[in-house]
Amino acid sequence: MPRLSITIGLALAIAAGVGAAYGLKNSVASEESAAANTPPAMPVETVMIERSPLRIWRSFPARLVAVDVVELRPQVSGRITEVRFRDGQTVTKGDVLFVIDPRPFEAAMQMARADLAGAKERRAFAERELVRARKLIKTKAIAARVVDERSNEFANATSTVEAAEAQVLKAEIDLDHAYVKTPISGRVSRVEVTAGNLVQAGSDAPLLTSIVSNSGIYADFDVDENTYLRFVRRTGSYVEGERAISVELLVGSEGTDVVEGHIHAFDNRIDPMTGTIRARALFRNESSRLLPGMFARLKMGSAAKQDAVLLSERAILTDQDRKYVYVVDKDSKASYREITLGATADGKRVIEKGLSPGEQVIVGGLMVVRPNAIVSPHPAKPEQTAKKDGDATPTVAGQ
Repeated sequence: MPRLSITIGLALAIAAGVGAAYGLKNSVASEESAAANTPPAMPVETVMIERSPLRIWRSFPARLVAVDVVELRPQVSGRITEVRFRDGQTVTKGDVLFVIDPRPFEAAMQMARADLAGAKERRAFAERELVRARKLIKTKAIAARVVDERSNEFANATSTVEAAEAQVLKAEIDLDHAYVKTPISGRVSRVEVTAGNLVQAGSDAPLLTSIVSNSGIYADFDVDENTYLRFVRRTGSYVEGERAISVELLVGSEGTDVVEGHIHAFDNRIDPMTGTIRARALFRNESSRLLPGMFARLKMGSAAKQDAVLLSERAILTDQDRKYVYVVDKDSKASYREITLGATADGKRVIEKGLSPGEQVIVGGLMVVRPNAIVSPHPAKPEQTAKKDGDATPTVAGQ
C-alpha cells in the first residue's frame, strides 16, 4: 500500500507539471499573438504650443478716394479763348487752365480805376472846402450851416471813394477770374468745354474740368464693432493714438504691391444698421499710381500687441464647418480637439480657443493618424514647417 500511494502521488505530480507547462506555453503564445495584433506607434511630427506677443492684423475691402477734388467752373461769363493744358496733365496750384476773353474785364477795371481817381479828387476838394470853412467860422465870416454842409459833402465824397475802391477791387477779381486757375496741385481730367464756347457764371455754370490731388490718397473702409473695440479702443487712445495705427494697402490683381500708411480718422458713431464704423486711412501717392475709385485690400494692425497662439496651417483639419487638430495626450495617443481660428500669418493661424500652452499638436503624418491612435511624436523642424506653409505675406506680425 505505501508503495502504491507513492506511485500514485508521483503520477499526479507529473500530470500537474505537464499541465502547468502547457498553460504557461499557452499564456506566452497569447501574449505574443496580442503583441503581434497591436499596431505599432505611428511616427508623427509635433509642435509645442506657446503664447507670444503679436500685433494682430485684420483685412478689409477698401475704396480709394482723393484727398482733394476740385470741379472747376467759370466764375465770370464770356467766351473761352484759350485752353492751356492737355488731358490728364499734372498741374501745379495756380496754373492757368482756361482763359475767358479778358478784354471786357480789363475795360471794366480801367473804368473803375478812373472813377476812383475822380472820386479821390472830389474828396480832396471837399476836404479843402471843409478846412476853409472851419477857419472862417472862427471869425464869424460864415454861418455854421455852411460848415455843416461842407462837412456833409466831405463825408459823401469819402463814401464815394470807398465805393469806387470796391468797384476797382471787383473789377480786378473779375479780371483774375477770367484766367481760370487750379486751386490745388494734382492731375487734371479732360477738357469738358473747348475754346470758342460761351460760358455763363452762376449756379448753372458748366463744368470746365476737374482736378484730383496726387500727393496723398484716402482709403475708405468699414470696421466691424468687435474689431474696433479690440484693435482701437483697447488702449483707450483717441485721435492721436488712432493715427499711430499702422495700415497697409494691397493693390493689384494679386495684391503684390504693398503701400504703407496710417489711420487718418474713424467716424464719430457706429452704424446701428450694419454694426460697423466708417474709417479712413491716408497713404502717400507721389508716383500717382493710386487712382481715386480704385478697389484695394487694406490691412489694419492692432494698436497694441496681444498674446496669441500660432499654429501651422498644415496641422488644421476640417470636418464640415468645424476646424480641429490632433493633440498628443499623456498616453501618447492622438486626441481630437476642436479649435476656433483667428487671423493668419506666414501660413500660420491664430488659435483663439481650443489649445493651451504646453500641449503638443501633430503637424506631420496626419494622413495615417486616427483618434486614440498610439503615436510616436518628435519635434517638427521649423524650416520644414515654413517651407510647407509657403505664405510669405504676413497678416499677423510679431514686430
